[in-house]
Amino acid sequence: MLVNACEIRYENGKKKMLLTITDITKQRLVESDLKKLVEQKNVLLKEMRHRIANSLQLIASILLLKAGSVANDEARFHLEDAHERIMSIATVQGQLDPAGIDGHVEVGPYLTALCKSLEKSMIGGRKPITLKVVAGAGSVTSEEAISFGLLTTELIINCLKYAFPRREGGILVSYYATGGGSEWTLSVADNGVGYEKDDASSQQGLGTSIVASLAHQLKAEVRRESTPSGTTVSLLYPDARLFV
Repeated sequence: MLVNACEIRYENGKKKMLLTITDITKQRLVESDLKKLVEQKNVLLKEMRHRIANSLQLIASILLLKAGSVANDEARFHLEDAHERIMSIATVQGQLDPAGIDGHVEVGPYLTALCKSLEKSMIGGRKPITLKVVAGAGSVTSEEAISFGLLTTELIINCLKYAFPRREGGILVSYYATGGGSEWTLSVADNGVGYEKDDASSQQGLGTSIVASLAHQLKAEVRRESTPSGTTVSLLYPDARLFV
């Protein structure tokens, strides 16, 4: 039952109290049913994402087994590369929580969980490389979160492949948003060996193409800064070139 009370004042100064009692049993039942439906939807979405992630991991495992059985070095390299990228998609899918508010995902916890999973699967105890996340407050849609995850994973893979020939160093993933999320910066920095600006191999390749494509989907600008003491790749939204 819902009880409302309000005071009524007359011109002669008298006061009375008006009480209304409303039966809201049906309203509460409808709200309860809606809450259960939302919970069921989130459970189903989470189960679907985990099943997709498991299927992708199975495909990646088959590719890795195949890579170990081929004699051709180039074929082995491409199979191992395909394995890493399928695993990155599986990791992103597995870490995406559908139970965000209004279909949005908090970036900080999402990137933290993603990087913990990447650290466990790609670094583990085999390499003296640290992976740290620093993220401010901010949320994105589920679709944007997938692009964020794939971008972060791809940039971390590139760091692990090229930045640390001595197999030692650190990677920092950072995210900052301003203006209520209307402007944000996502960056992945390493303290590795860097690359030369005129190095064609650093400007071309599948990894660079993937980053450029995902940045285009987010309408973000990609900036690369490299010195002998490390490389930073940043994505800035909005892309300044959109307003030229």
